[in-house]
Amino acid sequence: MEKRRLGKSDLYVTELGLGCMTLGTDALAAERIINASLEEGVNYFDTADLYDFGVNESVVGRALKPVREKIIIATKVGNRWNSNKAGWSWDPSKTYIKEAVKDSLTRLGTDYIDLYQLHGGTLDDPIDETIEAFEELVSEGIVRYYGISSIRPNVIREYASKSNISSVMMQYSILDRRPEEEALSVLRENGISVVARGPLAKGLLSDVGVNKIMEKGFMDYSEEELGSLLLKLKNHFGDRSLTEVALRYVLHNPTTASVVAGASTVEQVKNNAKAVRSQALTEEEVSFIKKVSKANMYGEHR
Repeated sequence: MEKRRLGKSDLYVTELGLGCMTLGTDALAAERIINASLEEGVNYFDTADLYDFGVNESVVGRALKPVREKIIIATKVGNRWNSNKAGWSWDPSKTYIKEAVKDSLTRLGTDYIDLYQLHGGTLDDPIDETIEAFEELVSEGIVRYYGISSIRPNVIREYASKSNISSVMMQYSILDRRPEEEALSVLRENGISVVARGPLAKGLLSDVGVNKIMEKGFMDYSEEELGSLLLKLKNHFGDRSLTEVALRYVLHNPTTASVVAGASTVEQVKNNAKAVRSQALTEEEVSFIKKVSKANMYGEHR
Protein backbone atom coordinates (compact mmCIF):
# COMPACT_ATOMS: atom_id res chain seq x y z
CA MET A 1 0.00 0.00 0.00
CA GLU A 2 1.26 3.48 -0.90
CA LYS A 3 2.41 5.81 1.85
CA ARG A 4 2.38 9.58 2.13
CA ARG A 5 4.41 11.90 4.30
CA LEU A 6 2.51 13.37 7.23
CA GLY A 7 3.15 17.11 7.08
CA LYS A 8 6.84 17.90 7.56
CA SER A 9 7.36 14.94 9.89
CA ASP A 10 9.31 11.78 9.18
CA LEU A 11 6.12 9.72 9.54
CA TYR A 12 4.95 8.07 6.33
CA VAL A 13 1.39 6.87 6.73
CA THR A 14 -0.48 4.48 4.48
CA GLU A 15 -3.16 6.01 2.26
CA LEU A 16 -5.67 3.97 4.24
CA GLY A 17 -5.74 4.17 8.02
CA LEU A 18 -7.93 2.24 10.42
CA GLY A 19 -10.30 4.33 12.50
CA CYS A 20 -10.51 2.34 15.71
CA MET A 21 -13.52 4.00 17.36
CA THR A 22 -15.96 1.38 16.09
CA LEU A 23 -13.89 -1.65 17.14
CA GLY A 24 -15.78 -2.02 20.39
CA THR A 25 -14.55 -3.73 23.55
CA ASP A 26 -14.43 -7.33 22.31
CA ALA A 27 -10.65 -7.73 22.16
CA LEU A 28 -10.69 -10.85 19.95
CA ALA A 29 -13.06 -9.31 17.39
CA ALA A 30 -11.02 -6.12 17.34
CA GLU A 31 -7.80 -8.07 16.92
CA ARG A 32 -9.20 -9.82 13.84
CA ILE A 33 -9.95 -6.48 12.21
CA ILE A 34 -6.59 -5.01 13.20
CA ASN A 35 -4.74 -8.09 11.92
CA ALA A 36 -6.68 -7.91 8.65
CA SER A 37 -5.59 -4.28 8.33
CA LEU A 38 -1.97 -5.23 8.94
CA GLU A 39 -2.23 -7.97 6.30
CA GLU A 40 -3.47 -5.37 3.82
CA GLY A 41 -0.43 -3.21 4.59
CA VAL A 42 -2.11 -0.57 6.77
CA ASN A 43 0.36 1.08 9.15
CA TYR A 44 -1.74 3.93 10.61
CA PHE A 45 -4.14 3.28 13.50
CA ASP A 46 -6.21 6.06 15.06
CA THR A 47 -7.79 5.89 18.51
CA ALA A 48 -8.61 8.28 21.39
CA ASP A 49 -8.74 8.24 25.16
CA LEU A 50 -12.45 9.10 24.89
CA TYR A 51 -13.46 5.89 23.12
CA ASP A 52 -15.04 3.35 25.47
CA PHE A 53 -13.61 5.16 28.51
CA GLY A 54 -10.08 4.39 27.34
CA VAL A 55 -10.71 0.69 26.75
CA ASN A 56 -10.25 1.26 23.02
CA GLU A 57 -6.66 2.35 23.58
CA SER A 58 -6.01 -0.79 25.62
CA VAL A 59 -7.51 -3.05 22.95
CA VAL A 60 -5.57 -1.34 20.15
CA GLY A 61 -2.30 -1.27 22.08
CA ARG A 62 -2.50 -4.96 22.96
CA ALA A 63 -3.23 -6.01 19.38
CA LEU A 64 -0.43 -3.89 17.94
CA LYS A 65 2.23 -4.70 20.52
CA PRO A 66 3.94 -7.39 18.40
CA VAL A 67 4.45 -4.90 15.55
CA ARG A 68 4.81 -1.69 17.57
CA GLU A 69 8.00 -0.48 15.87
CA LYS A 70 6.55 -1.00 12.40
CA ILE A 71 3.30 0.93 12.78
CA ILE A 72 2.06 4.42 13.64
CA ILE A 73 -0.30 4.92 16.56
CA ALA A 74 -2.32 8.12 16.79
CA THR A 75 -4.48 8.97 19.77
CA LYS A 76 -6.26 12.05 21.09
CA VAL A 77 -6.72 14.10 24.25
CA GLY A 78 -8.91 16.90 25.60
CA ASN A 79 -12.25 15.29 26.39
CA ARG A 80 -12.32 14.49 30.08
CA TRP A 81 -14.79 11.90 31.35
CA ASN A 82 -16.85 12.97 34.37
CA SER A 83 -16.47 10.90 37.52
CA ASN A 84 -19.80 9.14 36.95
CA LYS A 85 -18.91 8.42 33.30
CA ALA A 86 -22.25 9.92 32.23
CA GLY A 87 -20.56 12.57 30.09
CA TRP A 88 -17.38 14.49 29.56
CA SER A 89 -16.05 18.03 29.73
CA TRP A 90 -13.56 19.84 27.54
CA ASP A 91 -10.12 20.43 29.06
CA PRO A 92 -7.30 21.61 26.78
CA SER A 93 -5.15 22.79 29.70
CA LYS A 94 -1.46 22.01 29.86
CA THR A 95 -1.87 20.33 33.23
CA TYR A 96 -4.53 17.95 31.98
CA ILE A 97 -2.79 17.10 28.70
CA LYS A 98 0.46 16.22 30.46
CA GLU A 99 -1.39 14.02 32.94
CA ALA A 100 -3.69 12.37 30.41
CA VAL A 101 -0.81 11.32 28.17
CA LYS A 102 0.53 9.11 30.96
CA ASP A 103 -2.73 7.20 31.12
CA SER A 104 -2.80 6.80 27.34
CA LEU A 105 0.75 5.45 27.33
CA THR A 106 -0.18 2.92 30.00
CA ARG A 107 -3.31 1.76 28.19
CA LEU A 108 -1.51 1.56 24.84
CA GLY A 109 1.36 -0.36 26.42
CA THR A 110 3.99 1.84 24.82
CA ASP A 111 6.49 4.46 25.93
CA TYR A 112 5.81 6.88 23.07
CA ILE A 113 2.95 8.08 20.87
CA ASP A 114 3.63 8.70 17.20
CA LEU A 115 0.91 11.32 16.72
CA TYR A 116 -0.86 12.98 19.65
CA GLN A 117 -3.90 15.02 18.66
CA LEU A 118 -6.01 17.62 20.41
CA HIS A 119 -9.52 16.16 20.22
CA GLY A 120 -11.41 19.34 19.32
CA GLY A 121 -10.87 22.96 20.31
CA THR A 122 -12.30 26.48 20.08
CA LEU A 123 -10.89 30.00 19.93
CA ASP A 124 -11.80 30.37 23.61
CA ASP A 125 -9.19 27.78 24.57
CA PRO A 126 -5.81 28.76 26.08
CA ILE A 127 -4.23 27.89 22.73
CA ASP A 128 -0.70 29.05 23.58
CA GLU A 129 -0.76 26.92 26.73
CA THR A 130 -2.08 23.92 24.81
CA ILE A 131 0.67 24.24 22.22
CA GLU A 132 3.25 24.51 24.99
CA ALA A 133 2.03 21.22 26.46
CA PHE A 134 2.43 19.39 23.16
CA GLU A 135 5.83 20.97 22.48
CA GLU A 136 7.08 19.84 25.88
CA LEU A 137 5.85 16.30 25.28
CA VAL A 138 7.77 16.26 22.00
CA SER A 139 10.94 17.57 23.67
CA GLU A 140 10.57 14.92 26.38
CA GLY A 141 10.40 12.16 23.75
CA ILE A 142 6.96 11.02 24.87
CA VAL A 143 5.29 12.23 21.68
CA ARG A 144 6.95 12.20 18.26
CA TYR A 145 4.59 14.63 16.53
CA TYR A 146 1.31 16.32 17.30
CA GLY A 147 -1.78 17.56 15.50
CA ILE A 148 -5.39 18.56 16.06
CA SER A 149 -8.73 17.03 15.23
CA SER A 150 -10.97 19.90 14.18
CA ILE A 151 -13.44 21.09 11.57
CA ARG A 152 -13.31 24.72 12.71
CA PRO A 153 -11.51 26.86 10.09
CA ASN A 154 -10.68 29.65 12.53
CA VAL A 155 -9.16 27.21 15.00
CA ILE A 156 -7.23 25.50 12.22
CA ARG A 157 -5.78 28.84 11.11
CA GLU A 158 -4.65 29.60 14.67
CA TYR A 159 -2.77 26.33 15.03
CA ALA A 160 -1.37 26.55 11.50
CA SER A 161 0.17 29.93 12.30
CA LYS A 162 1.26 29.36 15.91
CA SER A 163 2.24 25.70 16.25
CA ASN A 164 4.24 22.89 14.68
CA ILE A 165 1.27 20.60 14.04
CA SER A 166 1.88 17.93 11.43
CA SER A 167 -1.75 17.20 10.68
CA VAL A 168 -5.38 18.12 11.05
CA MET A 169 -7.94 15.34 11.26
CA MET A 170 -11.22 16.50 9.75
CA GLN A 171 -14.36 15.13 8.21
CA TYR A 172 -13.92 15.13 4.44
CA SER A 173 -15.83 13.31 1.72
CA ILE A 174 -17.74 13.85 -1.50
CA LEU A 175 -20.75 14.66 0.68
CA ASP A 176 -18.76 16.99 2.94
CA ARG A 177 -16.48 19.15 0.83
CA ARG A 178 -16.21 21.93 3.43
CA PRO A 179 -12.43 21.53 3.84
CA GLU A 180 -11.91 22.44 0.18
CA GLU A 181 -13.40 25.88 0.65
CA GLU A 182 -11.62 27.09 3.77
CA ALA A 183 -9.03 24.70 5.15
CA LEU A 184 -6.99 22.86 2.54
CA SER A 185 -5.21 25.90 1.08
CA VAL A 186 -4.12 27.08 4.53
CA LEU A 187 -2.79 23.64 5.40
CA ARG A 188 -1.02 23.22 2.08
CA GLU A 189 0.72 26.59 2.46
CA ASN A 190 1.97 25.57 5.91
CA GLY A 191 3.05 22.03 5.05
CA ILE A 192 0.35 20.42 7.19
CA SER A 193 -1.46 17.25 6.14
CA VAL A 194 -5.10 16.29 6.31
CA VAL A 195 -6.08 13.02 7.93
CA ALA A 196 -9.57 12.52 6.54
CA ARG A 197 -12.22 10.90 8.71
CA GLY A 198 -15.68 9.95 7.48
CA PRO A 199 -14.56 9.48 3.84
CA LEU A 200 -17.50 7.11 3.24
CA ALA A 201 -20.05 9.40 4.92
CA LYS A 202 -21.42 6.86 7.40
CA GLY A 203 -21.51 4.19 4.70
CA LEU A 204 -23.59 6.19 2.23
CA LEU A 205 -20.65 6.19 -0.19
CA SER A 206 -19.97 2.50 0.23
CA ASP A 207 -20.91 -0.15 -2.30
CA VAL A 208 -24.35 -0.52 -0.71
CA GLY A 209 -24.81 3.20 -0.16
CA VAL A 210 -27.55 3.60 -2.76
CA ASN A 211 -29.65 1.19 -0.75
CA LYS A 212 -28.89 2.87 2.59
CA ILE A 213 -30.29 6.34 2.00
CA MET A 214 -30.99 7.97 5.34
CA GLU A 215 -34.50 9.30 5.76
CA LYS A 216 -33.15 12.63 6.94
CA GLY A 217 -30.55 12.88 4.21
CA PHE A 218 -26.98 13.85 5.10
CA MET A 219 -25.75 17.27 6.18
CA ASP A 220 -27.30 19.76 3.72
CA TYR A 221 -28.48 17.02 1.34
CA SER A 222 -32.15 16.11 1.44
CA GLU A 223 -33.10 12.47 0.97
CA GLU A 224 -34.07 13.20 -2.62
CA GLU A 225 -30.84 15.09 -3.38
CA LEU A 226 -28.77 12.37 -1.80
CA GLY A 227 -30.45 9.63 -3.78
CA SER A 228 -30.01 11.58 -7.01
CA LEU A 229 -26.31 12.21 -6.39
CA LEU A 230 -25.50 8.62 -5.48
CA LEU A 231 -27.22 7.34 -8.61
CA LYS A 232 -25.37 9.89 -10.78
CA LEU A 233 -22.08 8.71 -9.35
CA LYS A 234 -23.00 5.07 -9.81
CA ASN A 235 -24.08 5.60 -13.42
CA HIS A 236 -21.09 7.78 -14.35
CA PHE A 237 -18.41 5.48 -12.94
CA GLY A 238 -19.99 2.25 -14.14
CA ASP A 239 -18.05 -0.76 -12.91
CA ARG A 240 -16.06 1.21 -10.35
CA SER A 241 -17.47 0.86 -6.86
CA LEU A 242 -18.69 3.88 -4.91
CA THR A 243 -16.13 3.01 -2.25
CA GLU A 244 -13.33 3.35 -4.81
CA VAL A 245 -14.67 6.64 -6.09
CA ALA A 246 -15.18 8.04 -2.59
CA LEU A 247 -11.76 7.16 -1.20
CA ARG A 248 -9.85 8.07 -4.36
CA TYR A 249 -11.66 11.44 -4.46
CA VAL A 250 -10.39 12.42 -1.01
CA LEU A 251 -6.92 11.09 -1.82
CA HIS A 252 -6.85 13.10 -5.05
CA ASN A 253 -6.05 16.20 -3.04
CA PRO A 254 -2.30 16.21 -2.33
CA THR A 255 -2.91 17.71 1.13
CA THR A 256 -4.56 14.44 2.20
CA ALA A 257 -2.10 12.03 3.79
CA SER A 258 -4.52 9.27 4.73
CA VAL A 259 -8.19 8.40 4.67
CA VAL A 260 -9.18 6.91 8.00
CA ALA A 261 -12.09 4.53 7.68
CA GLY A 262 -13.70 2.49 10.42
CA ALA A 263 -14.52 -1.18 9.96
CA SER A 264 -16.66 -3.64 11.86
CA THR A 265 -15.80 -6.66 9.72
CA VAL A 266 -12.73 -8.09 8.02
CA GLU A 267 -14.57 -7.84 4.71
CA GLN A 268 -14.91 -4.07 5.12
CA VAL A 269 -11.18 -3.78 5.73
CA LYS A 270 -10.44 -5.71 2.55
CA ASN A 271 -12.92 -3.69 0.49
CA ASN A 272 -11.47 -0.41 1.73
CA ALA A 273 -7.92 -1.55 1.01
CA LYS A 274 -8.91 -2.66 -2.48
CA ALA A 275 -10.56 0.71 -3.10
CA VAL A 276 -7.48 2.65 -2.00
CA ARG A 277 -5.28 0.54 -4.28
CA SER A 278 -7.54 1.22 -7.25
CA GLN A 279 -6.72 3.57 -10.09
CA ALA A 280 -6.51 7.25 -9.25
CA LEU A 281 -9.29 9.49 -10.52
CA THR A 282 -8.58 11.66 -13.55
CA GLU A 283 -8.95 15.43 -13.45
CA GLU A 284 -12.07 15.07 -15.58
CA GLU A 285 -13.59 12.60 -13.12
CA VAL A 286 -12.84 14.88 -10.18
CA SER A 287 -14.40 17.79 -12.07
CA PHE A 288 -17.54 15.73 -12.65
CA ILE A 289 -17.83 14.91 -8.95
CA LYS A 290 -17.45 18.56 -8.03
CA LYS A 291 -20.06 19.53 -10.60
CA VAL A 292 -22.75 17.17 -9.32
CA SER A 293 -22.03 17.52 -5.59
CA LYS A 294 -22.26 20.53 -3.28
CA ALA A 295 -19.38 22.80 -2.32
CA ASN A 296 -20.49 22.91 1.32
CA MET A 297 -19.45 25.73 3.64
CA TYR A 298 -18.76 25.71 7.38
CA GLY A 299 -21.66 27.30 9.24
CA GLU A 300 -21.92 27.19 13.02
CA HIS A 301 -18.57 25.47 13.52
CA ARG A 302 -16.08 28.28 13.13
